This record gives sequence, structure tokens and C-alpha cells, in this order.
Amino acid sequence: MSNKREIQARGSDVEKAIQAGLQKLGVSRTEVIIEVVDEGSRGLLGIGSRDAVVRLTALSAPPPPPPPPAPKPVPQQTAVPTPKPAPKPAPKKEIAVPAPANGREAEITDADPEEKEMALKMIATLLAKMDVEAELAVSVSDPDDLTGRRVNVIDIEGDDLGVLIGPRGETLNSIQYLTRLMVGNQLQKRASFVVDVEGYRRRRQQALARLAERMAKKVVTRRSPVSLEPMPPHERRIIHMTLRDNDEVYTQSSGEGNRRKVRILPK
Repeated sequence: MSNKREIQARGSDVEKAIQAGLQKLGVSRTEVIIEVVDEGSRGLLGIGSRDAVVRLTALSAPPPPPPPPAPKPVPQQTAVPTPKPAPKPAPKKEIAVPAPANGREAEITDADPEEKEMALKMIATLLAKMDVEAELAVSVSDPDDLTGRRVNVIDIEGDDLGVLIGPRGETLNSIQYLTRLMVGNQLQKRASFVVDVEGYRRRRQQALARLAERMAKKVVTRRSPVSLEPMPPHERRIIHMTLRDNDEVYTQSSGEGNRRKVRILPK
């Protein structure tokens, strides 16, 4: 029977994969045949990375297992008094949390500090590759109107940064989407931070809220629906949230894909 042993091992690079395989086999480098199956890849900023894979063939048989230890003599046991069980601790009193006014349980959470640090790193790396000089400021959003959740807001500050915003914020949305993907890949969880440039999103939100109120008045006066221009999902949500408590109009989304827009209708 052959005494060869063969395993595959993985690592972030070829050398680490070899060391992992040697440790598993319990042999030195001179006692194996090494075959590189896959050299792996670091990917782009962590996206598309792949471990290196090697195959190690040991030429010597594994050492025989050590003999089992001799059984120890069983000492003569003497009766000992049974200890009294310790008293059980009194149950902790729970503090009742009053329910929110709308009757739903608010899901109020703080922003993720680990996500914040990784987001700053990825955005700084991306700006450096774009040859853009800017500073990064971090804040935490107000609680969401529905969930109470707070998220990190990374604001890119500097001079002449309009190129990072693009028409109707399309470039900024792409930067946010890309950096969320990179951070989510590094942390192995969904990232939800917001990327802004010189407070553009805050100004845009205020402008959309004013637009919603102005169009709502027009709908009430004319008693006929009004359709707004196509918007991305987060901007349509601003319109819906602004008018959700309006007693005279209601909103709905219509259209498909990039042509999806908000309609304001009279009640």
C-alpha cells in the first residue's frame, strides 16, 4: 500500500497556502511535492478576490499514534457530605418601555462604527484613484421616519466637486453604490451608509419637499392628478413621506425602471 498523502490547501497567497498545507500534514517543506493549482487573485479593492490553492503530496507515512496511557489506579472513595445547592438569584426586574405614539415598535439603532471606518477608507481610496483632492466629514443621520434607524453620512468636502455629483446626482449615486458594494464585500454584510458631496443631498431633499407641497396645492386647486419627473427610489420616497399626512392628496409611483415617477392625486 502506498504511504503517500495528498491534500489541497488554501491561503490568501501561494506561500500562505503552502504553509497551511504543511501544518496540516505535519511535515517540512523538503518532505512534500508542491503543485500550484490556482495562484489566486487580490481583485480590485477587495472585489473579486480569490484564494490561492496548492496541492501537497507527502512522501513519508504519517508517524504512528502514541500508545494510550496506562490506566491509573482508582483510589478508594470515601463518602463526603452532599453540598447544599446555592440559592437561586432573584430574577431581574424588567423595565417596561412605553410604546411609541403610532403603536409600532420603533427599531432605533445607532450608526455602525465598523461600517464608518471601512467606508472612510474605501471612499478615500476611490478619490485618490480619481485624482480628486477632498476632505471627508462624518455625521449621523436623523432617525428614519418609519424605522427609527440612524445611518452614517460621509460628506465629501472640497473645491470644484461638481464632477462628483453629476446631472441630478447620478454620479454621486454611482459613487455611493460602488463604495457600498466594496464595504459590504469587506465586512460580509449589507452596507447602508450615505455618501454626500458638500451637502448636496440635504439641499436636494429640501427642494423636493418644497416641490411636493407646491404640486399638492396645484392638485387640490385643479382637482386633477399631477405627475412629477422620473426620480430614483430615495427621491421618490421623499415625495411620499412629505405628503403622507396630507388630508387632501395621496401619492403613488408609476412606470418602470429609470422612468418610474410619483403621481400626486386628489383624495
